[in-house]
Amino acid sequence: MAIKNYEEYFSRIKKLKRNVYVQGEKVDRTEYEGLRGGFRTIRETYDRSNDPQYKDLCATKSHLNGEVISRFTHIHQSVEDLLKKQRMTRVLCHRTGGCIQRCMGIDAMNALSVVTYEMDQILKTDCNKHFIDYLAYWQKEDITANCAQTDTKGHRLKRPHEQADPDLYVRIVESRPDGIVVRGAKVDNTAAPVSDEIVVIPTRFMTDKDNEYAVAFAVPADLDGVKMLVRPANHHRRKYLEAPISEIGDGESFTIFDDVFVPRERVFMDGKGDPRQTPFAGFLALLFAHYHRHSYTGCKPAVSEILASAAALVAEYNGIEKVDHVKEKISHLIGTAELVFAAGQMSAYRAEKSASGTCIPDEILTNAGRRLAGEEIYK
Repeated sequence: MAIKNYEEYFSRIKKLKRNVYVQGEKVDRTEYEGLRGGFRTIRETYDRSNDPQYKDLCATKSHLNGEVISRFTHIHQSVEDLLKKQRMTRVLCHRTGGCIQRCMGIDAMNALSVVTYEMDQILKTDCNKHFIDYLAYWQKEDITANCAQTDTKGHRLKRPHEQADPDLYVRIVESRPDGIVVRGAKVDNTAAPVSDEIVVIPTRFMTDKDNEYAVAFAVPADLDGVKMLVRPANHHRRKYLEAPISEIGDGESFTIFDDVFVPRERVFMDGKGDPRQTPFAGFLALLFAHYHRHSYTGCKPAVSEILASAAALVAEYNGIEKVDHVKEKISHLIGTAELVFAAGQMSAYRAEKSASGTCIPDEILTNAGRRLAGEEIYK
């Protein structure tokens, strides 16, 4: 079975070379106290995938070979897949009190499954073949991955090729038959320091002058030339009263690619070597965001419900639980959470099957859910 347990995952991470830096010091990612919360969060995804009570949500069958796999490594083949992914996200976020961190990796993989297939069909490339081979490994090993999308960008009104520093967007400095050499940095990479792999995709549409910036690939998190400048985030430990939330946290990485060589079989887009691929960069950037917003309609209702529950408890302790304006505010949180989740559900019911076989949720409804949560809860 291709579902690993937490101990198997953690033993892989322990073997990674040291390339994590915190406040200027190189640290061991598995021993550094500041990343304990990130590992605890990831543990929840592995433990629940092996828990019979959660199997229906957290496990499924691979469309590649029929083996049982984690839903965190699955490419959505049906409306039911999208509904269960959304529900799984909500349920696990209830348990962690926040982000479950593995959604970014699988959202990127679903986007890649669509875009690389279309590239192969239209351009006769091998990008989808490379992707499918990589996906098989991903599923077999039950990989935890970060999606590195956001570039440092520099001047926001200028395109990548117009920047004073050409490395403000990750770019290909050399394309050759056996692979590519990349340089630059990605920012705000949640879970990167506790991940097996880093999946890199474009952050925007590219013009025909931005060919070298149209790039997508995957690398081991400790590959030579990869460096992570990490900001850990943890809830403070409790001294007197034990609280589960104090175990949870994450690590955000400024991930540097210092002339990193990526083997050809791990390259999914190479605009420098083949400029015909450049127009697909924006498609990939938006499709990842689209899948991630669908995940958002699972996680944000969960977090909203936790906030509403905490508010209700505080109100009760203070004797104001029956005051009208208190009830109104709490019910507004709960109502909005349900509407956001409903938008995600309906986007799944209205999903379209792409040429690759991957199901894509309705774009309007996922964005409506994302906007509603942003304006009514997190504004």
